[in-house]
Amino acid sequence: MTEAKSTSRAHLSVLDFCTIYEGETETASIEHSVQLAQRAEELGYSRIWYTEHHNMPSISSSSPAVLIAHIGAKTNSIRLGAGGIMLPNHSPYVIAEQFGTLEEMYPDRIDLGLGRAPGTDAQTLGRALRRDFNAAERFPGDVRELEAYLADNSPIPGVQAVPGAGTNVPLYILGSSMFGASLAAKYGMPYAFASHFAPTHLEQATQYYRENFQPSATLDKPYVIAGVNVTGANTKEEADALYEKVCFNRIKTMVGRGRMLTDNQVEQLIGSAQGQQILDMLRYSAVGTETEIREYLTDFQEISGADELMISVQATSRETTLTGLDVLARAWELDPAIVAGRPGGN
Repeated sequence: MTEAKSTSRAHLSVLDFCTIYEGETETASIEHSVQLAQRAEELGYSRIWYTEHHNMPSISSSSPAVLIAHIGAKTNSIRLGAGGIMLPNHSPYVIAEQFGTLEEMYPDRIDLGLGRAPGTDAQTLGRALRRDFNAAERFPGDVRELEAYLADNSPIPGVQAVPGAGTNVPLYILGSSMFGASLAAKYGMPYAFASHFAPTHLEQATQYYRENFQPSATLDKPYVIAGVNVTGANTKEEADALYEKVCFNRIKTMVGRGRMLTDNQVEQLIGSAQGQQILDMLRYSAVGTETEIREYLTDFQEISGADELMISVQATSRETTLTGLDVLARAWELDPAIVAGRPGGN
């Protein structure tokens, strides 16, 4: 029997890449992330997650645990987490210690999303991170090992994660393919699909997860988080113009990595097969004012069957990012007093 899709309005959360906007410093991007978290908390968003990326000049979130520690001290109630930790890059034991420490610092506010992708290029992966290229094959076992450390059920006699043991930090499986859906269903964990940049298998993966979910000690029914992009502004014309710049910058960044492209070169790339492939990564994007965004996200929730929408605000500056967050909160009629109902929340 097919598991029924969510019918109530999904919770809204925020995915922060800690973007370094053109002309900004890493320090400025981190300051912006603090402001973003504080504003999300004020508006009633459920949680904010930070990504793990390496060797990317436009992203400063290479160390989610450090960011969470800093931003936790600047906020009061919003849940904070990694979306996610690329577990094959790390020892499960070290991650248990890091996130166990965060849980002790900020009780009942910490989440841990787990992915198996590298979050970087091959050169950085093999030489700088010194990661085994086959490490991703150990991902299912690493998840179980991490879970055991956090539950004070160490797989190694005499070895305990301190802090970490007994904290039971909530774990989430991240994915953009059937692999993650299958693993989350088998392990009885919440599943977050990365449809904000990998839209192809969204419906297939979330449906499989719901139909094959096996209840666990931590979760009795499936819980789906789906990523979606939002570009919001006070007028439709402003939103459309902003989204056009977002698309332009996306192609410029992804194609021109490590080299400078002229605006004319980028314009030519937009119409190419490569350019269109990059733009298709933004397939699930709500663009407009409160009305357009509300309508789009309502339809997207139905398509994805999501219990929670993880929002990637697409903008070009601090100001337009915060505006987009405000427009979205009004569109979804967020209430700061109502943030219950998601795994790990109270």
